[in-house]
Amino acid sequence: MSDLVHRIKTTLEPILDLADPRERISAYHDMPYALFRYEPEEEFELRKQITLLETRLTQKGKRVSRISLAECLDEAMQSQRPIEDWFAAEREQGTETIIETVHSVLSEYAPLVDLVAARMPDDADPPRDIVFIVRTGALFPVYRTFSLLEQLKGRVTVPTVLFYPGDLDGAAGLRFMGVLAAEHNYRPKIF
Repeated sequence: MSDLVHRIKTTLEPILDLADPRERISAYHDMPYALFRYEPEEEFELRKQITLLETRLTQKGKRVSRISLAECLDEAMQSQRPIEDWFAAEREQGTETIIETVHSVLSEYAPLVDLVAARMPDDADPPRDIVFIVRTGALFPVYRTFSLLEQLKGRVTVPTVLFYPGDLDGAAGLRFMGVLAAEHNYRPKIF
């Protein structure tokens, strides 16, 4: 059993399987979410394991919703211009300029936090519902999840797990995709 599978089955799943996982998933009542860190090269194995985990939890009466940050990114970018225009703009203006522009889109014009919050279950039942935020790597290098998690505070009512591709740096530091400088201010639990 790989470390990824072991951590999902022995650490994360028992918490999500509780009658009300909120207290064990987070120490903060207005932040019922946590991060599950994995190696970026394990992305496809993680997707498989998330599907299996979702199946097991559903069989136990949980209702699992997935929010794809890749879909949110696509929606935000297309709200401003067609994707083909983004490619043309990158060729003309350079990668750094487009990274800054996409970050502005996700921060100001089509805020990522609003796109994620809009995808949360409408009739949320905290003991029954669980949300998985997936495809986080799609945001690299334009947007760091630290901002998203801080902005979701008070907007999430059900146990939520953001699957984070990156390296652990100390007890609470994370390096997005194992590349960017570590952010040490994550308050949610890191599994």
